[in-house]
Amino acid sequence: MKNIMKRFFKTKALLLLAFAMLTTAVSFAQSKKPASPHDSTTAVVAGSTIKIKYGSPYVKGRKILGELVPFDKVWRAGADSSTSVTTSKAIKVEGKTLPAGRYAFFVIPSAKGTWTIIFDKNPKQWGAYTYKESNDQLRVTVKGKTIPKQESLTYTIGKGGFSLKWDTFEVPVAIK
Repeated sequence: MKNIMKRFFKTKALLLLAFAMLTTAVSFAQSKKPASPHDSTTAVVAGSTIKIKYGSPYVKGRKILGELVPFDKVWRAGADSSTSVTTSKAIKVEGKTLPAGRYAFFVIPSAKGTWTIIFDKNPKQWGAYTYKESNDQLRVTVKGKTIPKQESLTYTIGKGGFSLKWDTFEVPVAIK
């Protein structure tokens, strides 16, 4: 009987210890801040509700343009899954029509300061790994701007369009 009681208490103690460790691990994992938190912004522009959903990476001392974000290659314009832009009505982006819908938003930065802006018909992609030019709904070119250093990537929407801002660059996209 004594041996049975010892085994029972040892088993119970081991179960309690395992439970405590699991609980601690789960709560630690939930409290850890993500490396690139997800964010969104919504506003009405030109009579259409525009919503942008994106992952917001930080500079963290890295060289962004030309290294982390290479020149002349398609970039997801955020972190993790591709950035998405939704418009409730057809709009004019840099003078060209973009039908109402949800799109993956990609950019191609250039060392010359021009950026190719891409609205892709497949809004659910991980990064730009499966991007295909044949899925482009709209492609336009804009001129980037230099701004004071900004640690996290953000999108802002104003009455004339939206902007991607990160590190020392801004990419404004006009909407009418």
